[in-house]
Amino acid sequence: MVAQGLEERIIEAALCCISRWGLAKTTLDDVARQARCSRATVYRVFPGGKDALVQSVARREVARVAGAVTDRFSAAGTLEDLLSAGLAEAARQLLQHPALAFVVAHESDAVVPWLAFERGEELLAFVTTLAAPHLERFLAPADARRAAEWAARVLLAFCVCPARGVDLTDDVSARRVVTTFLLPGLVPGLLPGLVPDR
Repeated sequence: MVAQGLEERIIEAALCCISRWGLAKTTLDDVARQARCSRATVYRVFPGGKDALVQSVARREVARVAGAVTDRFSAAGTLEDLLSAGLAEAARQLLQHPALAFVVAHESDAVVPWLAFERGEELLAFVTTLAAPHLERFLAPADARRAAEWAARVLLAFCVCPARGVDLTDDVSARRVVTTFLLPGLVPGLLPGLVPDR
Protein backbone atom coordinates (compact mmCIF):
# COMPACT_ATOMS: atom_id res chain seq x y z
CA MET A 1 0.00 0.00 0.00
CA VAL A 2 1.24 3.49 -0.90
CA ALA A 3 2.02 5.83 1.97
CA GLN A 4 -0.79 8.36 2.32
CA GLY A 5 1.77 11.15 2.72
CA LEU A 6 3.29 10.46 -0.68
CA GLU A 7 -0.10 10.43 -2.40
CA GLU A 8 -1.01 13.77 -0.78
CA ARG A 9 2.36 15.25 -1.72
CA ILE A 10 1.84 14.28 -5.36
CA ILE A 11 -1.71 15.68 -5.36
CA GLU A 12 -0.48 18.95 -3.86
CA ALA A 13 2.29 19.07 -6.47
CA ALA A 14 -0.26 18.52 -9.25
CA LEU A 15 -2.42 21.36 -7.90
CA CYS A 16 0.61 23.65 -7.81
CA CYS A 17 1.54 22.79 -11.39
CA ILE A 18 -2.03 23.18 -12.67
CA SER A 19 -2.19 26.60 -10.95
CA ARG A 20 0.91 27.64 -12.94
CA TRP A 21 0.45 25.97 -16.32
CA GLY A 22 -3.05 24.52 -16.49
CA LEU A 23 -4.24 20.99 -17.12
CA ALA A 24 -3.07 20.61 -20.70
CA LYS A 25 0.51 21.77 -20.17
CA THR A 26 1.13 20.06 -16.84
CA THR A 27 3.09 16.85 -17.36
CA LEU A 28 3.84 14.00 -14.99
CA ASP A 29 7.49 15.09 -15.12
CA ASP A 30 6.42 18.52 -13.84
CA VAL A 31 4.42 16.93 -11.03
CA ALA A 32 7.27 14.57 -10.11
CA ARG A 33 9.75 17.46 -9.94
CA GLN A 34 7.36 19.52 -7.78
CA ALA A 35 6.71 16.51 -5.50
CA ARG A 36 10.42 15.73 -5.29
CA CYS A 37 10.02 12.17 -6.52
CA SER A 38 10.55 10.24 -9.74
CA ARG A 39 8.10 9.98 -12.60
CA ALA A 40 8.04 6.22 -11.96
CA THR A 41 6.88 6.92 -8.40
CA VAL A 42 4.01 9.05 -9.69
CA TYR A 43 3.00 6.17 -11.99
CA ARG A 44 3.28 3.70 -9.11
CA VAL A 45 0.99 5.83 -6.92
CA PHE A 46 -1.37 6.67 -9.81
CA PRO A 47 -1.21 3.67 -12.20
CA GLY A 48 -3.56 5.32 -14.70
CA GLY A 49 -1.06 8.13 -15.29
CA LYS A 50 -2.14 11.73 -15.68
CA ASP A 51 -5.86 10.95 -16.03
CA ALA A 52 -5.88 8.98 -12.77
CA LEU A 53 -3.93 11.73 -11.01
CA VAL A 54 -6.29 14.47 -12.23
CA GLN A 55 -9.30 12.42 -11.11
CA SER A 56 -7.75 11.99 -7.66
CA VAL A 57 -7.02 15.71 -7.47
CA ALA A 58 -10.62 16.51 -8.42
CA ARG A 59 -12.07 14.03 -5.89
CA ARG A 60 -9.87 15.38 -3.11
CA GLU A 61 -10.72 19.00 -3.88
CA VAL A 62 -14.45 18.31 -4.16
CA ALA A 63 -14.34 16.58 -0.76
CA ARG A 64 -12.38 19.50 0.73
CA VAL A 65 -14.82 22.11 -0.61
CA ALA A 66 -17.82 20.03 0.49
CA GLY A 67 -16.32 19.76 3.98
CA ALA A 68 -15.77 23.51 4.25
CA VAL A 69 -19.33 24.27 3.11
CA THR A 70 -20.79 21.61 5.42
CA ASP A 71 -18.96 23.14 8.38
CA ARG A 72 -20.63 26.48 7.62
CA PHE A 73 -24.03 24.76 7.25
CA SER A 74 -23.65 23.11 10.64
CA ALA A 75 -23.03 26.42 12.40
CA ALA A 76 -26.13 28.15 10.93
CA GLY A 77 -29.02 28.97 13.24
CA THR A 78 -31.62 30.03 10.66
CA LEU A 79 -32.50 29.25 7.06
CA GLU A 80 -31.16 32.66 6.03
CA ASP A 81 -27.89 32.01 7.88
CA LEU A 82 -27.52 28.58 6.31
CA LEU A 83 -28.12 29.73 2.73
CA SER A 84 -25.98 32.85 3.14
CA ALA A 85 -23.06 31.04 4.75
CA GLY A 86 -23.26 28.17 2.26
CA LEU A 87 -23.28 30.48 -0.77
CA ALA A 88 -20.43 32.62 0.55
CA GLU A 89 -18.24 29.66 1.50
CA ALA A 90 -18.86 27.81 -1.76
CA ALA A 91 -18.09 30.98 -3.75
CA ARG A 92 -14.87 31.54 -1.81
CA GLN A 93 -13.78 27.94 -2.27
CA LEU A 94 -14.48 28.01 -6.01
CA LEU A 95 -13.51 31.54 -7.03
CA GLN A 96 -10.37 31.72 -4.89
CA HIS A 97 -9.03 28.28 -5.86
CA PRO A 98 -5.78 28.94 -7.79
CA ALA A 99 -5.85 25.81 -9.97
CA LEU A 100 -9.53 26.13 -10.83
CA ALA A 101 -9.11 29.86 -11.56
CA PHE A 102 -6.32 29.13 -14.05
CA VAL A 103 -8.31 26.39 -15.78
CA VAL A 104 -11.44 28.54 -15.99
CA ALA A 105 -9.47 31.48 -17.40
CA HIS A 106 -7.32 29.56 -19.88
CA GLU A 107 -8.90 26.15 -20.50
CA SER A 108 -12.61 26.75 -20.14
CA ASP A 109 -13.36 23.78 -22.41
CA ALA A 110 -12.31 21.55 -19.49
CA VAL A 111 -14.89 23.20 -17.20
CA VAL A 112 -17.87 23.97 -19.45
CA PRO A 113 -19.08 20.34 -19.67
CA TRP A 114 -19.46 20.35 -15.86
CA LEU A 115 -21.64 23.45 -15.98
CA ALA A 116 -23.98 22.47 -18.79
CA PHE A 117 -25.71 19.52 -20.39
CA GLU A 118 -25.57 16.11 -18.66
CA ARG A 119 -22.56 16.94 -16.50
CA GLY A 120 -24.31 20.05 -15.22
CA GLU A 121 -27.15 17.86 -13.99
CA GLU A 122 -24.61 15.65 -12.19
CA LEU A 123 -23.15 18.70 -10.48
CA LEU A 124 -26.57 19.97 -9.41
CA ALA A 125 -27.49 16.50 -8.11
CA PHE A 126 -24.27 16.38 -6.07
CA VAL A 127 -24.86 19.81 -4.53
CA THR A 128 -28.50 18.99 -3.82
CA THR A 129 -27.53 15.75 -2.07
CA LEU A 130 -24.91 17.60 -0.01
CA ALA A 131 -27.08 20.55 1.04
CA ALA A 132 -30.61 19.13 1.32
CA PRO A 133 -30.14 17.31 4.67
CA HIS A 134 -28.96 20.57 6.26
CA LEU A 135 -31.85 22.52 4.75
CA GLU A 136 -34.28 19.97 6.17
CA ARG A 137 -33.67 21.57 9.57
CA PHE A 138 -35.85 24.43 8.26
CA LEU A 139 -37.79 23.07 5.27
CA ALA A 140 -39.80 20.01 4.29
CA PRO A 141 -37.64 17.44 2.41
CA ALA A 142 -39.03 18.27 -1.06
CA ASP A 143 -38.61 22.01 -0.41
CA ALA A 144 -35.09 21.40 0.94
CA ARG A 145 -34.06 19.66 -2.29
CA ARG A 146 -35.60 22.47 -4.36
CA ALA A 147 -33.84 25.11 -2.25
CA ALA A 148 -30.50 23.32 -2.59
CA GLU A 149 -30.83 23.19 -6.37
CA TRP A 150 -31.89 26.85 -6.60
CA ALA A 151 -28.97 27.92 -4.43
CA ALA A 152 -26.58 25.89 -6.61
CA ARG A 153 -27.99 27.47 -9.77
CA VAL A 154 -27.62 30.96 -8.28
CA LEU A 155 -24.03 30.19 -7.25
CA LEU A 156 -23.13 28.90 -10.71
CA ALA A 157 -24.80 31.85 -12.44
CA PHE A 158 -22.89 34.42 -10.40
CA CYS A 159 -19.60 32.49 -10.69
CA VAL A 160 -19.85 32.06 -14.46
CA CYS A 161 -21.33 35.49 -15.18
CA PRO A 162 -20.49 37.92 -12.34
CA ALA A 163 -22.83 40.84 -11.74
CA ARG A 164 -21.66 44.33 -10.86
CA GLY A 165 -22.13 45.00 -7.16
CA VAL A 166 -22.49 41.33 -6.21
CA ASP A 167 -19.58 39.52 -4.57
CA LEU A 168 -20.73 36.14 -3.31
CA THR A 169 -17.41 35.64 -1.52
CA ASP A 170 -18.47 38.45 0.82
CA ASP A 171 -20.87 37.34 3.59
CA VAL A 172 -22.94 40.54 3.45
CA SER A 173 -23.31 40.42 -0.33
CA ALA A 174 -24.20 36.71 -0.23
CA ARG A 175 -26.86 37.40 2.42
CA ARG A 176 -28.35 40.14 0.22
CA VAL A 177 -28.64 37.67 -2.69
CA VAL A 178 -30.30 35.14 -0.39
CA THR A 179 -32.84 37.58 1.07
CA THR A 180 -33.60 39.19 -2.29
CA PHE A 181 -33.72 36.20 -4.63
CA LEU A 182 -33.79 32.88 -2.80
CA LEU A 183 -35.89 33.25 0.34
CA PRO A 184 -38.92 34.93 -1.26
CA GLY A 185 -39.24 31.93 -3.59
CA LEU A 186 -38.88 29.43 -0.77
CA VAL A 187 -41.03 30.92 1.98
CA PRO A 188 -44.38 32.27 0.65
CA GLY A 189 -45.21 35.81 1.72
CA LEU A 190 -41.73 36.44 3.10
CA LEU A 191 -40.37 39.96 2.85
CA PRO A 192 -36.62 40.09 2.12
CA GLY A 193 -34.61 40.17 5.33
CA LEU A 194 -37.42 38.82 7.52
CA VAL A 195 -36.79 35.14 8.05
CA PRO A 196 -38.99 33.29 10.53
CA ASP A 197 -37.41 30.50 12.55
CA ARG A 198 -39.05 27.14 12.26
